[in-house]
Amino acid sequence: MPPAENESRPLRNVALVAHVDHGKTTLVDALLRATGTFSEHAAVVDRVMDSNDQERERGITILAKAASVDWNGIHINLVDTPGHSDFGGEVERALTMVDGVVLLVDAAEGPLPQTRYVLSKALAAGLPAVVVLNKVDRGDARPEEVLDEIYQLFLDLDADEHSIEFPVISAIARDGKAVAGIGMPGEDDDLTPLFEAIVATVPGPKGDPSAPLQAIVTNLDASDYLGRLAIGRVMEGTMRRGEQVALCEEDEGQNPLRRKLSQLMTFSGIGRLEADEIVAGDLFIVAGFPEVEIGDTIADGTNPVALPRLSVDEPVLRMTFGVNTSPLAGKEGNFLTSRHLRERLDREVLGNVSIRVDQTSSPDVIEVAGRGELQLAVLIETMRREGYELQVSRPEVIVKEIDGKRHEPLERAVIDVPDEHVGTVTQALAPRKGKVTDLRPGDTGRTVVTIEAPARGLIGFRSQLLTATRGTGLMHQHNAGWVPWVGDLPTRKGGAMIADREGSTTGYALDNLQQRGELFVGPAEKVYEGMIIGENARADDMQVNCVREKQKTNIRTHSTDEAIKLVPPRDITLETAIEFLADDELVEVTPASLRIRKRQLKESDRRRTSKK
Repeated sequence: MPPAENESRPLRNVALVAHVDHGKTTLVDALLRATGTFSEHAAVVDRVMDSNDQERERGITILAKAASVDWNGIHINLVDTPGHSDFGGEVERALTMVDGVVLLVDAAEGPLPQTRYVLSKALAAGLPAVVVLNKVDRGDARPEEVLDEIYQLFLDLDADEHSIEFPVISAIARDGKAVAGIGMPGEDDDLTPLFEAIVATVPGPKGDPSAPLQAIVTNLDASDYLGRLAIGRVMEGTMRRGEQVALCEEDEGQNPLRRKLSQLMTFSGIGRLEADEIVAGDLFIVAGFPEVEIGDTIADGTNPVALPRLSVDEPVLRMTFGVNTSPLAGKEGNFLTSRHLRERLDREVLGNVSIRVDQTSSPDVIEVAGRGELQLAVLIETMRREGYELQVSRPEVIVKEIDGKRHEPLERAVIDVPDEHVGTVTQALAPRKGKVTDLRPGDTGRTVVTIEAPARGLIGFRSQLLTATRGTGLMHQHNAGWVPWVGDLPTRKGGAMIADREGSTTGYALDNLQQRGELFVGPAEKVYEGMIIGENARADDMQVNCVREKQKTNIRTHSTDEAIKLVPPRDITLETAIEFLADDELVEVTPASLRIRKRQLKESDRRRTSKK
């Protein structure tokens, strides 16, 4: 297909969209290799686009990123998007930068909830799709059935006839091989069929290079040398180095900032290349505007006209971030004050459109709202790795008045479990006010269960599922609208074991306590009054002395001097700690430790509050 008339160079902008773990980032690696972006001898790290530590550890993409390749004289910008709906803000921004999508679907698992979520956003934006059936070499691959499911998904999302006529490519992204239609790529095949499908299906950009400049900022980055960088797409006109441009910000009445473009870059492979001009349709990176925010327009300097701002889905969960007030505060972190916290969260909001930050009645506590548990947990984990100390509360859902009635967010989750655990899943759902909407047994001894439940009911469900299925269950969830308030939901069964004094735990004290519940701490760990060291087998809270030492006497008997056998303590991760919390409890987060504590550390204060 010949490039569009108005292009100064043949260009395509494509986003890769898929469910978590269906191979988007691996496919980007393969496309970069196929076009010689990596030389044969280069030491290439797998999943080169997942550059963030947490992305590598969790095996998911969190931030939308761009790279580019040149194929047969056509410049193709590739935008890798997250698959989790918790990072939907990243997806929505990425789709404003592109003219089409490559929809990647696992040839065995088929389209899963995040496929639906991201595809619905792409269809709403009117973007054509190229469908890639990945991992066709899997033993349990079922490409024909999966293709039928994809057609059904397009119909469910009310796609028009034009959108349903998509090309289909079968691929093994890991090996960099593809074939048109349904089939198995051969030894000599490469990714040419995919490149041909992208060039034929995705239109060239429509902007007019001679029109007045309009460019939208969809992402932010920072450089040690250049300061804040604005990343986005030129919609109309041409951006030239040295020319004066205007930055149109969110406030309507504000005069645009006017400056010269001193630093202009474009994407080249996985790096960035300095450019003298960037024409309509291409992606840009600009330095020199420290005030820039996502959604701003960089416009013509003489007659600036702003583009419509980006809109994203509303947050559904909120929690509070506060200054660490425990007796052990300040021993492990570098950033401890409310000023540090506020500056860091303000910085997060600038680059993350789906997070919202609000003040509370206390200057030391900030309310943070986001798309889901995972998004908030990733933010907290990022902050602790940067050296912040903070304490966070249990997540609460954000309620909404609809027709005079109180509504709460509804979540749809798809759970993939071994057949023998289907009963466990459905039993665990009942008290959480969840219901099964679909059950699909597979040929591989696993069943896919689709459920709907209030967002409150699914807090903590992921870790319960992993425990019940011995780590073999997979769960992916996304927002499914609003449901009338379902009433009270059950909380954890056991009460808290609360340390009654400061000190270091002893094996002797823990040996006595482990018979009364499950411990979160081992011997020789520092504790303080009000810190929760375990879960009581009974429903009520229990004050315990976990630092008591054995009294030395001159009487020795075999039975009393037996070696102490301690059960290993429960492994506390950030997610499980947040899920465990009751309303009067907090998680203390430091770079080296996670501790669960009562909001009020002294028992006398807690008793006084409960009387009120």
